[in-house]
Amino acid sequence: MTTFSVPGLSDDQGQQLATVLQQRLTAANDLHLTLKHVHWNVVGPNFIAVHEMLDPQVDLVRGYADDIAERIATLGGSPDGRPGAAVAERTWDDYSLGRDTVPAHLAALDLVYTGVIGDHRKAIAVAAELDPITEDLLIGQTAELEKFQWFIRAHLEDKGGHLPTGDTEASAAAAAR
Repeated sequence: MTTFSVPGLSDDQGQQLATVLQQRLTAANDLHLTLKHVHWNVVGPNFIAVHEMLDPQVDLVRGYADDIAERIATLGGSPDGRPGAAVAERTWDDYSLGRDTVPAHLAALDLVYTGVIGDHRKAIAVAAELDPITEDLLIGQTAELEKFQWFIRAHLEDKGGHLPTGDTEASAAAAAR
């Protein structure tokens, strides 16, 4: 429980931000593990391009997790990065694909990024009301996440600008195969 926060924020505001950030920490940890899973399991044409494209993103998202955890601690919270806590806190299903083709994994990752980015934007809205430092942290991360989603979509997009779609990772993957 928060017993202090940064100057200019009440303890309650610090706790509110820490709670929002804990959700983002869970998402960042989940995302970097999912990206590494895809890195190991992607096959087919353009394998090497996607395999190598993922590693810098894994590193970047791992860094986001560290930045978020440090902000939680700065706000007086206690970041929880334990695997069990992450599974318990997760509000989304585990990544569903194993060994699969480049298009299938990228279509599934597109949905993953849509969820992560949408939730980051919700956290930005909360932070905008309370703390510009936390808001800035989340805005910077969201910009990079959106750019990487663009990289993913560039591999999937047809010449007419259409993307394979689905409501689930499995259905998006099937549409892309």
